[in-house]
Amino acid sequence: MKQVALVTGSTSGIGAGIARRLAADGFTVAVHSRTSREVGEALAAELGGSYHQAELADDDAARGLVPSVLQVHGRLDVLVNNAGISWAVPHAELDGLSADDWRRVLDVNLIAPWLLCTAALPALRSAGGCVVNVTSHAGVRPKGASVAYAASKAALNHVTKLLAAALGPEVRVNAVAPGLVDTPLTADWAEAQELWRTASPMRRGAQPADVADLVSALVRNGYVTGEVVVLDGGLNLR
Repeated sequence: MKQVALVTGSTSGIGAGIARRLAADGFTVAVHSRTSREVGEALAAELGGSYHQAELADDDAARGLVPSVLQVHGRLDVLVNNAGISWAVPHAELDGLSADDWRRVLDVNLIAPWLLCTAALPALRSAGGCVVNVTSHAGVRPKGASVAYAASKAALNHVTKLLAAALGPEVRVNAVAPGLVDTPLTADWAEAQELWRTASPMRRGAQPADVADLVSALVRNGYVTGEVVVLDGGLNLR
């Protein structure tokens, strides 16, 4: 039986790139989105996987996503927590985020990955599987994003390490922390694009395939755990 990978937020951008790469690696991929059912079903059909819809800001829906995948495929070997929300550009002023804004960011970017990890744990333990959390450069360096977004990603980086320490050796947990990635979401972020073109040694932002390659490597390497790997083209050197 083929191994199964669930990639949240995988109908476009980074998530779609990860889904395609894991399918190319031989995984059956469970595609997820909040609303894009038609796109998700088309991608799942293309990859020979399945599509699952869930609002991750809702605790019950987040908890129910893993059982939905298990019902279809009977196993889960890899969980990629990619789904997230951001008001990173333009930068939110300190008084520009309401308490409700904070709660939604934390619900999707931090609480949902935790709920998915706990729901997936029995299946991942049985499979000797792994978790990869897609966090952010903004969670490593305290600049360049809204406070709520950066704080949620920094917290998820720390949760990654805590889970790796608690779940080894049965389950490995790592994180990828990208900087700017060229997606439809970032197409209008002229200031950020200029920063990466001029200040990073690679002179460009990442492509979704760059993130997918790193996720694939962390899935395949059976010894790496508890790492937050920054993928920013060397911008952190400046």
